[in-house]
Amino acid sequence: MALTAKIRTRDGWAVSHAVVTVTDMTGTQVVRAEADPEGAVRHPDALPPGAYTVIVTAIGYAPVASSALVTASGRADLGSVTLARQGGTELPPPGAWTVDPAHSSVGAVAQHLGISSVRGRFTDFGARIEIAPDEVEKSRVEAVIRASSIDTGNTMRDDHLRSPDFLDVERFPEITFRSSGLTPAGADRWTVHGDLTLHGVVRPVDLDLAYLGTGADPWGGTRAAFRATTELRREDFAMNYNQVVQAGIAAIGTTLRVELDVQAVQGESLPQG
Repeated sequence: MALTAKIRTRDGWAVSHAVVTVTDMTGTQVVRAEADPEGAVRHPDALPPGAYTVIVTAIGYAPVASSALVTASGRADLGSVTLARQGGTELPPPGAWTVDPAHSSVGAVAQHLGISSVRGRFTDFGARIEIAPDEVEKSRVEAVIRASSIDTGNTMRDDHLRSPDFLDVERFPEITFRSSGLTPAGADRWTVHGDLTLHGVVRPVDLDLAYLGTGADPWGGTRAAFRATTELRREDFAMNYNQVVQAGIAAIGTTLRVELDVQAVQGESLPQG
């Protein structure tokens, strides 16, 4: 092959929709080649010896330009070319990702008696992420949490949280979140806009999301890690119960801080076994 290159993201993932354009010193295009599904570019026709300009483009990524010198062999190996997301923000490679509940957590923190915090978590949940290939802002996430799986480490308190005073799990067994879009908020950071259905009430909620990177796992799969937070007001979801102790201090705070630590496996489903 006369022209070869590998097009990668910063995480080392193939950019399968990349295009390599080569122009001579007069600005005339002499080669246009598209990457294959592995991000590899191979063009068979030899080039006349001389200096060339190489431009690598892909929708959703900032273009990269460089110079190349073709020797008498007529060949040019561009090596590995790294493309960065437009705006400097990163997400995993496009496609479906499935959240692994065994290596993820959905937690909430509430103020107790005005002086300390009570932490809880949901133990039964699932979610699916779809990273859009071109306009990454159109990526989607859908999550379902079993409300009765709340666990604060205290049986009496958990039973109260499941009651009509709070989650009312008999009437509203599921908590759901469906995203409506993403907004870049800095390098590796995003705001995820969506609708949260909690206690039978639907409200718009924004998640502050940090993408922590990707890597191989011991089971032959590929994982992406995220951390997300948001703050909810109980009264926005018709959970108005409160007990006031002495000096007018509420037993339970009116706001909840939600903390998500997520691992997602690349693909439509989790590996078996």
